[in-house]
Amino acid sequence: MNNAIVLTILALAVSACAHFGEPPPQPGAPLAAVKERLGQPTNVYVNGADTMLEYATGPMGQYTWMARIGADGRLVSYEQVLTSAKFGTVKLGRDDKASILRTFGRPTQVTHYASVDGDVWLYRYKEQDVWNSMMSVEFNRQGVVQAMVNGPDEEREVRRR
Repeated sequence: MNNAIVLTILALAVSACAHFGEPPPQPGAPLAAVKERLGQPTNVYVNGADTMLEYATGPMGQYTWMARIGADGRLVSYEQVLTSAKFGTVKLGRDDKASILRTFGRPTQVTHYASVDGDVWLYRYKEQDVWNSMMSVEFNRQGVVQAMVNGPDEEREVRRR
């Protein structure tokens, strides 16, 4: 019985990897083709005339893909957004919760620190595609980004004795 469960889990994992191993949708593809290829998005955000389709990998996932659909209903771009380079585009004092959602999608966790006067959104990611990291996006009470702080992802760190 246990072998059957293990084999089922393994088969599901392999099929999920195969899905993400396929080539991404190409710019110009119609919305229906994008959804057929990627499935239903985990969230949808309006970004001016464009629509952002979020494909998040869950609370322990380190990847979120955003598909930008233009006003004409066609794919403009498709990218993995939880990267050091993308986090580097955040403008302190200008970006807010709405722009962070449109750029990075939903956070892994929302928390509060005694040293921060507003919310802190946490995003798991692979810094430089190597290190298990956590980006903290710190907001003030008005919901404007005040700081970006990265560090190790404590839940993925190997504990030393």
